[in-house]
Amino acid sequence: MIQDAQPGAQAAMRTRAVTAAAIGTALEWFDFTLYGALAATILPRLFFPSMDPTSALLASLATFGVGLAARPLGAIICGHLGDKLGRRNLMLGTVTVMGLASMAMGLLPTYASIGVWAPVMLVLLRILQGFALGGESTGAQLMAIEHASADKRGKYSGLLGLCSPLSQIMANGVLLLLSSVMSAQAFDSYGWRIPFVLSFILVIVGVYIRLRVSETPAFEALRETEVVHVGSPLRDALHLHWRTVLRWMLFFCGPAAIFYLIVVFSLSYITKTLAIPKQTGFLLLMGANVCAIVGALAGGMLSDRIGRKKALAIGSSATLLMLFFYFQILDTKSFLPMLAAMGFFLGFTQFQSGIQPVAFAEAFPTNVRYSGSALAYTGANLVAGGPMPVLAVWLFAVCNGSPWGVVAVCVVFNVISLVMILTARETRGIDMNRTDSAAVVTGEADFAAAGVGNGHRT
Repeated sequence: MIQDAQPGAQAAMRTRAVTAAAIGTALEWFDFTLYGALAATILPRLFFPSMDPTSALLASLATFGVGLAARPLGAIICGHLGDKLGRRNLMLGTVTVMGLASMAMGLLPTYASIGVWAPVMLVLLRILQGFALGGESTGAQLMAIEHASADKRGKYSGLLGLCSPLSQIMANGVLLLLSSVMSAQAFDSYGWRIPFVLSFILVIVGVYIRLRVSETPAFEALRETEVVHVGSPLRDALHLHWRTVLRWMLFFCGPAAIFYLIVVFSLSYITKTLAIPKQTGFLLLMGANVCAIVGALAGGMLSDRIGRKKALAIGSSATLLMLFFYFQILDTKSFLPMLAAMGFFLGFTQFQSGIQPVAFAEAFPTNVRYSGSALAYTGANLVAGGPMPVLAVWLFAVCNGSPWGVVAVCVVFNVISLVMILTARETRGIDMNRTDSAAVVTGEADFAAAGVGNGHRT
């Protein structure tokens, strides 16, 4: 009976772990999606009314980028502490900070009420959000992946990957509902605030579930060694595993740039350049995110069958192809072709994001897994993700309304990403709980996560 109960308890803990990780990731993306959509539509005239429309849009989108720019700091501090103190404790802190910052944003006075202090406070809250997000995103991923069995890591990874599009559907659905049932004046006055304030409910649920999740087996195994006591995760990640950090950062620049191009700049392009109602823009994004849910699940599960490298190459090749046709299809102003283009594009972008958690986790040994993964993930968003909406607006203006400058930049990111994938080693099936010196001290197996090609597979 005891032997039968133990596998059941492990299965229950795995379910709790992926649920806790998913709720935190969902909250993270819900808030960021809300802000991205509002930054492209409502916030310019509420917080930057003294500027001309283009400058106000650029300033508003820049505040979106500030949040992403703060992510590396959160990744560095939370990653170091997560590798020293454990994944679970950090997750309780980051989800709380994220929720409090979002609620405060929903209560923030506008420029008309407090003048220049409004955009200043908006930026400060975005920095807090970004800091928490930098620690939350990787920690939640590790909480789920390190609890998963080796043959289901890709599935768990895909489940985390679908949180982003699912949250986008929820966020855009809420905005669509509010903008439909409220007058434009009421929506601009207080309607946009409601989702931010209500998101705090997810914080309460997230904290409750995470209190019932145990520390991950990989960290528990590491805790029994001396490495966790004498090592410096941040120093070791940068000194011993910098090639791995750089490779994965360059890989994720492609999906990060394309993701923000679709969910932030495309909405501005559709509503302002193509003069399509914002309700239609929200509907298009919601439909595209349904495809993205399927893409994230498919990517994660396929990577369990054919390996991370082959699955990632499929997704990267698909987005590279779509870049050459995307804006041409949007310019038709025909709903179904636009929906198909956005669905295909976002679907294969999220196909790669569904593999990213497990690929990153398997690329690093336990003692630097949090630090190394967080640095790569947030570094890509800092370099390519955050600047993309602002860069796209600027390139669009410089190119006199032509999208080909934006396309060229995204093609470069995508090609670099594909090269990183094709020159990588396969990591599927490695033993993530290893704590021997070759894995955690010397960093000898930089990209292969200490074990590929050396018989250390589970």
